[in-house]
Amino acid sequence: MPETDTPMMKQYKDIKAAYTDAFLFYRLGDFYEMFFDDAELAARELEITLTKRGQKNENDIPMCGVPYHSAEGYIATLIEKGYKIAICEQVEDPAKAKGVVKREVVRMITPGTIMEGRALDETENNFLVAMVPNGTETAFVKADLTTGETAAALLSDDVGEWQREMTTAHPKEIVVPEEQEGVMADMYRGMISTGSVPELKPEWEELTGALESGTLRDGAALLLSYVERTQQRSLGHLQPFTVYEPNRTMQLDMHSRRNLELTETMMGKTKDGSLLGVLDRTVTAMGCRKLRRWIEEPLLSRPAIEERYGMVASFAENFFAREDLREHLRDVYDIERLAGKAVYGNINARELVQLRRTLQAVPAIADLLGGMNNPAINERLVDVSAFQELEELLDRSLVDDPPFGVQEGGMFRSGFHEELDQYREAGQNGKQWIAELEQKERAETGIKSLKVGYNRVFGYYIEITRANTHLIPDGRYERKQTLTNAERYITPELKEKEDLILGSADRAVHLEYELFLDLRERVAGYVRPLQELADLLSEMDVLQNFAHVSERLGYVRPAFSTDKTLAVRGGRHPVVETMLTAGEFVANDTHMDEHGMLLITGPNMAGKSTVMRQVALITIMAQIGCFVPAEEAELPLFDRIFTRIGAADDLTSGQSTFMVEMKETQQALLNASADSLILLDEIGRGTSTYDGMALAQAIMEYIHATIGAKTLFSTHYHELTVMEDHLPALRNVHVRAVEEDGEIIFLHRVEPGKADRSYGIYVAKLAGLPPQVIERSETILKSFEQQKTAAYAVPEEPAPETTVREAKEPEQLALFSIDDGSARAKEIMSELKRTDVLRMSPMDAIEKLYQLQQYANQEEE
Repeated sequence: MPETDTPMMKQYKDIKAAYTDAFLFYRLGDFYEMFFDDAELAARELEITLTKRGQKNENDIPMCGVPYHSAEGYIATLIEKGYKIAICEQVEDPAKAKGVVKREVVRMITPGTIMEGRALDETENNFLVAMVPNGTETAFVKADLTTGETAAALLSDDVGEWQREMTTAHPKEIVVPEEQEGVMADMYRGMISTGSVPELKPEWEELTGALESGTLRDGAALLLSYVERTQQRSLGHLQPFTVYEPNRTMQLDMHSRRNLELTETMMGKTKDGSLLGVLDRTVTAMGCRKLRRWIEEPLLSRPAIEERYGMVASFAENFFAREDLREHLRDVYDIERLAGKAVYGNINARELVQLRRTLQAVPAIADLLGGMNNPAINERLVDVSAFQELEELLDRSLVDDPPFGVQEGGMFRSGFHEELDQYREAGQNGKQWIAELEQKERAETGIKSLKVGYNRVFGYYIEITRANTHLIPDGRYERKQTLTNAERYITPELKEKEDLILGSADRAVHLEYELFLDLRERVAGYVRPLQELADLLSEMDVLQNFAHVSERLGYVRPAFSTDKTLAVRGGRHPVVETMLTAGEFVANDTHMDEHGMLLITGPNMAGKSTVMRQVALITIMAQIGCFVPAEEAELPLFDRIFTRIGAADDLTSGQSTFMVEMKETQQALLNASADSLILLDEIGRGTSTYDGMALAQAIMEYIHATIGAKTLFSTHYHELTVMEDHLPALRNVHVRAVEEDGEIIFLHRVEPGKADRSYGIYVAKLAGLPPQVIERSETILKSFEQQKTAAYAVPEEPAPETTVREAKEPEQLALFSIDDGSARAKEIMSELKRTDVLRMSPMDAIEKLYQLQQYANQEEE
């Protein structure tokens, strides 16, 4: 440490040395200051002025700062960018300090531990995740500090399983053991924090009692120690960890979630345009968060789903009660997070008023829910009388519109606390006395401009303009301050009242703060009942929301098949139909029996992808307990959904569109079961025509013979439609289009049978390609169609001893083959091998193909 460091800079450096991975917000007066590298980085990220702090015999030190009273916005900006902040406060009275005021870091704010502010999204959880690999298993432990929710699962060493849980939890920060930082950082860039795995403390036993696995207990210990170290606050609002099985709900990998746009769109990453955007007409923030979780975790239990249907039906049948319920729910604030903040110690009086208003609305909500006469709803009702004492306390104590701050007074009602009332009365009487003194002094001196004023430096004073000072009676006033145009005076009597007024005001503010801390502690004692109430209100909000949306958009209650039949009559895409004018969306039927597979053909822009997504979204809606967009629906329960829809490069990992396509297809082929749903859109289009067709055929045959999953497969390879003759479970359907007067009309209607044209050139014409290109394309297309030789490859029969579940690696089948062993056939094959198609123009290729065909058709001499 350089000898030239000032005591303050020495203190700063000592504290900063313990928080090298965070911005140190160092409190100096009314500012949080940053120095050195922190200052330079913060100035760039926050777009604030970088200044210099001079130091004897040293170069100037880079410095920047943000005002204490507006620091929240700056903190939110840094958190959104993934940074951490260490809040360093003065922890002793400057007036009593000897030397430098003592300062300590009182709290760390990180992306996974932020409790308030702009960076916190009220519509989704803010999970902090701890991951501890241990051999072939990995602890996955998560907690949302804002709501107190916790959960733990034991994962395998499969990275795909990690990604699936990560996608569901969508954590803002991941804590890993220090020795795992390098491996994890590569996978989850910008989200990793580290810590050492400690022994579980006895005080954590209430939270971790259900964790029997040593690996899970390590994960919980890592998470709790990290929170305790960074927050230095009570963890009393955290709920005991519950253990869940990763496959307890429908499994949706990251690709399927993205492709189906469940909670956000692929392009804009916005809620609008997603399934969540359509279904979310919840009234409370808690309900919105729960709806998001339900969409991401559809149920697998038929009784649990049917129970939800029953409650939704009750809300649907009781329109007026439901509307009254929605109105009362508007008075419900986010008590899930309010309860957490009460325990955490950062709730303010305004938020306690929000809690009071919520509790005042609860009895009416409970009456409305009880009036539904639904056993499942009645089982969930909590004892609302348990909150009566708390509601009455909050009503007696707090004014209707308290200030934001908790150390400036003005929070409590008159009559709540006798001593506080006495201080207030003394202050109010003193101010009245001041007003009367001003009138009395004016009358006795004859100085009409005389006034009694106050400022924080000099206190109360009597001010007289210099032109009137000769009117002051001798010995009446004692001079206190001289101004340019006036003199200020004090009297013994005024000084006495000043002490009374100011002393009572200070004592009142101090007493209010003590009363508030006591009130906060009493509220914190209700944390568990409040969390149970929050769970009830959020669940009822989602279920009434399902009834509200279903009625408004014409959804029906689906049924579950016992023979794995999927039969949807008049099905609609829930998102697309809301973007069209009423009546424009074309509903379609979908039917698949026990081993159903549909091969969908049809023109570009006809709606093949829409139909495929539609089936998946109807399935997901059904398994979260929501009614579905259809005239009638009978569905199996699906354990997983796999999708390969859309085309996109993954540039960050160096993968082309085709590689992404194959990776996503691989997930389905390796992990799907007979109870899964697979959606494959245009498989093989990222490579050459024959490669693509070969892959498409082989993939369909593999699913048919080995997996047996319900599958919707769309393609422009019309040659594959003959598969219907060879694969018993496969049926051809097509999205119909008609041609009238040279124009194509897309009917968006799915009908049995195959399509024989894709109308791609017509779509290119609609896109505005130059007429010369369109005309030339039509000419070339005719040539290709005349010379077409590609044919479907008949599947090979599997060996007799091979079963569906055993045939994991079937032989790749050739797309076509020449069985003729003649010299002419060998010559043609030899010529084909020598031909470099990639270096030929389209016309050269057609010419070569024509020559070979002519040669093949000649009679051998």
